[in-house]
Amino acid sequence: MNASKKNKYANIHHSLQPRSLAEISHKTGNIYESIAVISRRANQISSELRREIQDKIQEFSSSNDGNLQEVHENREQIEISKYYERLPHPALLALKEFLDDDLEFRFREVEEKDK
Repeated sequence: MNASKKNKYANIHHSLQPRSLAEISHKTGNIYESIAVISRRANQISSELRREIQDKIQEFSSSNDGNLQEVHENREQIEISKYYERLPHPALLALKEFLDDDLEFRFREVEEKDK
């Protein structure tokens, strides 16, 4: 994830705020489809952040034995962990992207089978 995306995530309000259902459902025409789009994006964001923090923390791990791996905590590792703990929940990030039109989505066409 690049620095601009990190700053974008860091600037999102951390707490829940009331939202208009009409505003959310306006983009798809259906509140359930909007929630499905937002939840899928939240899962993607969560996976990205999880993979990113694992990569950064692996930089600090060292193996002393073939089977024994020991992670040494240091100041940089603690700062990285605190940064990710302070980020808003992925669902809030996805909702923000959805409402700001930063999210592209499409629905699969459902084919009817011949009876």
